[in-house]
Amino acid sequence: MSLNLVSEQLLSANGLNHQDLFTILGQLAERRLDYGDLYFQSSYHESWVLEDSIIKDGSYNIDQGVGVRAVSGEKTGFAYADQISRLALEQSAQAARTIVRDHGDGKVHTLGGVEHRSLYTSIDPLQSMSREEKLDILRRVDKTARAADKRVQEVSASLTGVYELILVAATDGTLAADVRPLVRLSVSVLVEEDGKRERGASGGGGRFGYDYFLDSQDGDVRADVWAREAVRMALVNLTAVAAPAGMLPVVLGAGWPGVLLHEAVGHGLEGDFNRRGTSVFSGHMGELVASELCTVVDDGTIAHRRGSLAIDDEGTPGQYNVLIENGILKGYMQDKLNARLMGVAPTGNGRRESYAHLPMPRMTN
Repeated sequence: MSLNLVSEQLLSANGLNHQDLFTILGQLAERRLDYGDLYFQSSYHESWVLEDSIIKDGSYNIDQGVGVRAVSGEKTGFAYADQISRLALEQSAQAARTIVRDHGDGKVHTLGGVEHRSLYTSIDPLQSMSREEKLDILRRVDKTARAADKRVQEVSASLTGVYELILVAATDGTLAADVRPLVRLSVSVLVEEDGKRERGASGGGGRFGYDYFLDSQDGDVRADVWAREAVRMALVNLTAVAAPAGMLPVVLGAGWPGVLLHEAVGHGLEGDFNRRGTSVFSGHMGELVASELCTVVDDGTIAHRRGSLAIDDEGTPGQYNVLIENGILKGYMQDKLNARLMGVAPTGNGRRESYAHLPMPRMTN
């Protein structure tokens, strides 16, 4: 379903079809490259901001284009265009392939669909509600937070939505597409008591439509739950005391403490750093690198989560990857380039900032 929908909007609407992609890949591979791909993307983004019970800001952006990559050994040629057309594809392919020097077999495999799980809806959140309905969510959060406690002095809230379409065609035969909705609601509260001020924040989102924020959570409207949680956190901070200093056992709860894992461990398990030998985990596969109590997983297959991917930005299906198991290093997160150079399989972690950027092996959930 995604392939047909995305092909219609990104290809047919611009006078292209799958045979055109095969032809362009053939032109790209004329110099016997190892691998090449075409990455099409359109992205629609909106945001709304409420401060002092007033809608203070709103924005809407559209971006669309295609990136063309040619890989020869460890070298990569890349070009992109901010329009999707046959001419733009041909010019980008010609620019990208200049780096290639008869390194691979130059074959272009017949394009075929990639089987993957359906992890989220294909709804366009930007069209799922009227503007007033979206703004009413922010007003509701503001009203709920202010009603939660008389010490609430300020409330700010933001609502963002993204509707993204991507399509990947590659010389290895990959032809895959994805429709990626993404929404988030954030609320920040300032409370004051006896001249002391503290803040609290809450929020969340995922690959849903905006109605997710009005659904029930623990018997209450989800947006209201988050508004009250922001107030609760701010009030806790009013009476919080400094943590003791020194070497102490620390228990990390679920949620934001995961950022520590992300930064301290996650980046070190990305394939590019390990291929270059710049990670502390380089060369330690199969060795004990953490407590035997520790298992670390990168899971791109959790339904509706913001980091989940039915396919990554190279067309590889999202996967459940065990990185550290009972303290033993089991694997790295890989994109196609680093996986090929390291002699392993890609893990569904090829991520691009946009069509104008090369993919890199990066985390999901």
